[in-house]
Amino acid sequence: MTFPQSGMLPPKESAGKETADLSKKPVGTGPYKFVRWSKDEEIVLEANDAYWRGAPNIKTVVFRPIPDDAVRVAALQNGEIDLAVNIPPHLGAIIDKHPKLFLSTAPSIRTIQLMIYSHQMDAQHKATGPYNGPTADKRVRQAIAYAIDADEIIKTVLDGKGVRVATMLPSMHFGFDPKLQPIKLDVAKSKKLLADAGFANGVEITLHGPRGRYVRDAEVAEAVSGQLTKAGIKTTLRTYDFVTYLNNMVYVHKAGPVWLIGWGTGTMDAETVYVPLFRSPGIFVNWLNEDFNHMIDEAQTIMDDKKRLEQYHRINKLWVEEMPAVPLYQQIDLYGVAKRLSWKARSDEVLQAYNMSLKDGK
Repeated sequence: MTFPQSGMLPPKESAGKETADLSKKPVGTGPYKFVRWSKDEEIVLEANDAYWRGAPNIKTVVFRPIPDDAVRVAALQNGEIDLAVNIPPHLGAIIDKHPKLFLSTAPSIRTIQLMIYSHQMDAQHKATGPYNGPTADKRVRQAIAYAIDADEIIKTVLDGKGVRVATMLPSMHFGFDPKLQPIKLDVAKSKKLLADAGFANGVEITLHGPRGRYVRDAEVAEAVSGQLTKAGIKTTLRTYDFVTYLNNMVYVHKAGPVWLIGWGTGTMDAETVYVPLFRSPGIFVNWLNEDFNHMIDEAQTIMDDKKRLEQYHRINKLWVEEMPAVPLYQQIDLYGVAKRLSWKARSDEVLQAYNMSLKDGK
């Protein structure tokens, strides 16, 4: 029930049909009816006046993908759209000063992090052995963490719109441990870890990342790449459109040794962070640690909240020690909104038109 993308399908409507077909001709009992979908252009919905909770206030809803930040903000300024997501911090002031617009912000459930290969996986997502590269050694993974100044990235790339995190669990998540503190930049320690791992002269890695999926994702990746290179971890950056990135790199375990991803889960629970990303085998997983797997499996059987929290605190400590990923920051989401629209940003990034209304009644 927590995941908005899930739903029930009537057997007579779904029997014998492929998922792709159902996605193109959705059937449901929600507040809006599907009208049409034009790929890469728009999705149009109209109000379901027979909705059991009452007819929606807004009669027609149109979703338009506008990947370019400047074009998206311009569309908002020109009155072409009423709500824009993923407003880059450096463009926020334009919206904030506009007489017909306002900014709505919320601390996001999403964190941005670098995922690191320690193992190589096959087509079934099972480990075939250690990754054929320096990141198989946890000291190298730790060295990467100590070579990054995430505070500086938040300040200069995100204009302060980010919150440091020690793990991938923000403070609103079950499993969060306030005793754990984010790693601070320590280049000397990074170089010592590299030397201890047998790489006194540094290492070379490739950082893969998406372009245009998260707020200033390419710019964040560029900053990380520069910091790593400066610390002796020579980094080559490669970015891709998000669909290509997932299908050709991430899902087939070709994004190593380091790749950037954002992750947010509406359950706000450690289980839906650790299981899909780190409990092997899994489509996102490039790390095999049997102690971790056992602890996760055990956590899923614990019904007592106090004991379950204690278990996830133990898991957090193991995760930080082994460093299968480097958490950079928790996003602060910025939305540009027309003043004629009554709406407030949510931390889970969900846009529910049913809970919106237009002040001019249209």
